[in-house]
Formats: sequence, structure tokens, C-alpha cells
Amino acid sequence: MPTNDPRPTKSQRRDDARAKALAMRQEQERKAKRTRLIAIGGLLAAVLVLGGVIFAIVRQGQANAEAYGDVVFAGGSENALAPAFDDIDTPDVADETGGIPISAAGVGEAGGEDDVVVEVYYDFMCPWCGKFDLANSSELEALAAGEGVTVVYKNIAFLDGNSQGTFYSTRAANAAATVAAEDPEHFTDFVTALFANQPEEATAGLKDKRIAEIATEVGVPQEVVDSFTETVDGTFEVATSEDEKESREGTWRRFAPFVVATTQQAGEDLGGLSTPTVLIDGEKWEGDLYNPGPLTQAVLEAAAAKG
Repeated sequence: MPTNDPRPTKSQRRDDARAKALAMRQEQERKAKRTRLIAIGGLLAAVLVLGGVIFAIVRQGQANAEAYGDVVFAGGSENALAPAFDDIDTPDVADETGGIPISAAGVGEAGGEDDVVVEVYYDFMCPWCGKFDLANSSELEALAAGEGVTVVYKNIAFLDGNSQGTFYSTRAANAAATVAAEDPEHFTDFVTALFANQPEEATAGLKDKRIAEIATEVGVPQEVVDSFTETVDGTFEVATSEDEKESREGTWRRFAPFVVATTQQAGEDLGGLSTPTVLIDGEKWEGDLYNPGPLTQAVLEAAAAKG
């Protein structure tokens, strides 16, 4: 015959509740301990990753200094004020705004008062400048070699921030200014060769060694090439506030202050910086910059209008 289980006593029910509560508390403690271990492990992993990133940044900076040079622009400060042309070393062939004029009279020589003046603003890191040079470099040289046209090359550097900290725009511009100063007959050949070997924007740019090789390939003497990385010491001014400035000591490549001053002057003349920009007799030309022919046609029409 069936039997009935005896009803648990109050004491037994209390002991069962305590046992269940203890088991639940132990399980919660195990989960909490496991969560802490996971969190600590994640934190350690994050620290290791961060340490690896910092190490990589330091190593990359050291590698950049060795491969690209660590002294490349005037003062090395984003607050550095552009110097006046009269206060710095400039190529003898440069004009008062930092341009390199070329005419039938030669490099560094502007033509007659009635010449059509074509000003070309470019940055060696600018990909559109590379496209412009590919389409127009030979035509500009032909125009400058004839009578009635002066072509002024305005080599500026406002895209240094697009070369992973190697200041490619300034390094290339400094090399071009050195060629203009020491071997002007190869200036336009070197400019075109740099664009023909142009690195992609936002990369580290060409190493100093490769810039030197490009120069020798177009005929620049070795003693000139060797001076691309020459540095000088001096003082420069930085803006410490909107109305105040102070002098500091610095080291930079020979023509880096010239590049800074030219870039500043270009910004003032153009009301902002954009490359490539072409002016014909002081007026911005809005025609086709990236195919051969239209620019030459516009210059010839301007020359014809002058009689």
C-alpha cells in the first residue's frame, strides 16, 4: 500500500535553504573571479599592444631620421614664423617672391617688360602637380626658350603633413632650390624627374638617397647632390601668442627657410594655398591643366594680345 514521505521539518527546510544559498554564493564568487581574471588578462594584452605600438612609433621615428633626415625645415616648429627673404640664404636665380624665372635670357632671368609671365605653383607631394607636369613640362620649357614669355616656377611645401613625418615636400623643395642655386641649367630637368618618380601622397616619400640618385641621373654634379642634406644653424622666431613672438636656436637644411618663405609668400599672393595653380600675367588660369596644348594656346593668345 502507498506510503507518504514525511513532511520536512522546519529545521530541515532551513538547512536546505542555507545549503542552496551557500552554493549560489560560491557559484557567484567563481564567476566574479573568472571575470576578474579575464579583465586582468585583457588589460595585460592591451598594455602589451600599446607597448608594441609605442615601440613601433619610436623605431619608425629612428628609421625616418636615418633614411630621410631629421632636420628638414626652419626651426622644426609648427609655430615658426616665415622669415623675410632678405634675412635668409636664397638661390641667386630666385626673384623677390621666391620664384625661379626662366626666359630666353636663361635661368634666373626674366624677359622684357612686355613678356607674358606664367607663374606655376607646385608641391612635390601633390599628385595633381605630377599630372600637370607630365602634360605641360616640355611645353613650358619650349615657351620659356622662345621670345616673349617668362615662366616662373614657384616651388612651395604645404603638404609636409602628408608624408608620415618625413617632411617630403620640404626635402624635395630644398633639393630643387639647391640645384637652382648651384646647377641652374639642370633645374627644370630635375623638377620633371622628381615628378616622374613621384611617391604616392600620404606615404613617407622618397628617401634622401633616392632624391640624390634622381639628380645625378639628370646630370646634376655629385658635389651639388652631396649638399642636399647640408644643414646650417641659426635663430628663428616663433609665435608664442597672437601678438608675441620670441627667438630660438635651430638647425635646418640650407634652403629650408627659403622654402618656408616662398610658401608663405604664395599663400599671401594667392589668398590661400592650392596646387597646381597657374597665373598668366597675374590672373589665375582656369583652363585644362592636365592635357597638353590648352595652356600653351592660352599663353600664345596672351602674347598675341600684347602685339
